[in-house]
Amino acid sequence: MGSGGRWEVEHSEVWARRARSFGAEAAAYDQHRPDYPMAGVRWALEPLGDKDDAEVLDLGAGTGKLTGVLLAAGARVRAVEPDDAMRATLAARYPEVPALAGTAESIPLPDDSVDAVLAGQAFHWFDLPRAFPELARVLRPGGVVAAFWNTHDSSVDWVAELDRISLTRLSFRRFPGDGLPSHALFHPFEQREFAHSQRRTAESLAATIGTHSTSLVVTPAERGELLDRITGYLRSRPETGSGEFEIPLRTKVVRATIRPA
Repeated sequence: MGSGGRWEVEHSEVWARRARSFGAEAAAYDQHRPDYPMAGVRWALEPLGDKDDAEVLDLGAGTGKLTGVLLAAGARVRAVEPDDAMRATLAARYPEVPALAGTAESIPLPDDSVDAVLAGQAFHWFDLPRAFPELARVLRPGGVVAAFWNTHDSSVDWVAELDRISLTRLSFRRFPGDGLPSHALFHPFEQREFAHSQRRTAESLAATIGTHSTSLVVTPAERGELLDRITGYLRSRPETGSGEFEIPLRTKVVRATIRPA
């Protein structure tokens, strides 16, 4: 059973460092990372129909950026996050949400315990051949799995240039840039994109990019030079140089439902 296309990734020491890099910056991550569009969450949960109070697992939940949108959508949410600092930040912000230590490859929930498993900015860190059977195990019949990624809308010229100058020597991607995941336990994945945005200043957008894994694993000197370069560029642009502005985002969402047993 494969995970489709380029979704089975080769792990490396740098990739592992990037995956573990967020905890030390949990407060900055919580302050600066964007949330997710409600329209994307509603589309992800659409296969559940009109089910009230769906029970949803936010997997790899971080500090709760997706958790908050799920709560606003009326879901009953549980969170699983491996990093202690990220999980503690989530628990402080959403004390009503059970927040458990665990991973996609070892989910600390019983069989058939949730209606949906959603992952925000986390699915590419999962070991999918091991994770897919766990996702299927905790899902109820008809359940859905969905993943979200916020990306800059590089169709906008100043955003495309921002992305170019934000590259570091460790900006290579080992997670897939095309195709869809697949697994025999799930129906074929579907994909949609949703417009989104985040209100920023030059300094706060630089801080946001500073929470990306490629910014966190370079040396302190490299990171300082990177953030200075980003801030200087944003201050020089008419779109971003004075006060607050909207950074245009595109949110990619993929979803699939579990096949009958």
